Amino acid sequence: MTQAKAKPIVKWAGGKGQLLSQFSNYYPTELRTNKINKYAEPFMGGGAVFFEVMQTYRIQSAYISDVNKDLVLTYWVVQQKPQDLLHKLYEYQKIYENTSVEKRNDLFLLVREEFNQKRFTTQYQTLSDDWIIRAAQLIFLNKTCFNGLFRLNSKGGFNVPFGKYPKPTILDEQNIWAASRILQRTEIQIANYDACFDHITDNTFVYFDPPYRPISKTASFNTYASGGFSEQDQIKLAHFFRKINTEKQAKLMLSNSDPKNENPEDNFFENIFNDFPIYRVSASRAINSNAEKRGAINEIVVTNYQPTPANNLLF
Repeated sequence: MTQAKAKPIVKWAGGKGQLLSQFSNYYPTELRTNKINKYAEPFMGGGAVFFEVMQTYRIQSAYISDVNKDLVLTYWVVQQKPQDLLHKLYEYQKIYENTSVEKRNDLFLLVREEFNQKRFTTQYQTLSDDWIIRAAQLIFLNKTCFNGLFRLNSKGGFNVPFGKYPKPTILDEQNIWAASRILQRTEIQIANYDACFDHITDNTFVYFDPPYRPISKTASFNTYASGGFSEQDQIKLAHFFRKINTEKQAKLMLSNSDPKNENPEDNFFENIFNDFPIYRVSASRAINSNAEKRGAINEIVVTNYQPTPANNLLF
């Protein structure tokens, strides 16, 4: 039987699933010709690009990381304890289905409160049964919260409201097993993005997907981990991008928001990546409290190479 293809375990704001077909035109030629056998993604998030690259190209090993401890913990559990995780997700699926519609919000809030309280006592460096419960809770909350949105408040607590979905897929057994297989050849770390440096060689493809720079004064959505990601952080990341380019000769790709959606005169990224090519892709972003501002917008792609698209559709 053909094994199921792994897809992201969790939905993540700014996820790249819809952009994969466009992104493939911007991957380095060396990736398609099997001259690259390592992959690194230091802002893992939902991992749409990671799962696509790992299953499309001949990548022998990968390094992924994120500063969101609970997200990384969940990847560790999927990697090391998929069966135990599935048992717990089965329990949550059945509890949700057997809870009346009127009481599901109470169930959600109960799980959310426990999830938030346990962040103070969870030992993130030592595998335990607590990890399995916590990973299952994160997946449960992600599948049942509003818009599949992961957001932390200033105190580090998950604060997204209930999503009122009638039949959420909390238990996705095939995908957990498929993702676990991919993660067997992957090193996973709780780490800032610059920790990837020692894992990169000249035959590594590195993809950076940082929290996006807000394109307007009111659009500030980078609270996936306490602390946020400031404009100064974007500049530091550009310096790191340049450092890897110079010292590692790896193939690098970065995506971010396009400020020219709001202000055609905003050259922020042209300035901080002034010696690298910048391309634009079209994305549809639904996470906005104002429905009139949802729809197609451009996002940027920065590379340290000249892409040779498979179908010559660069724009």
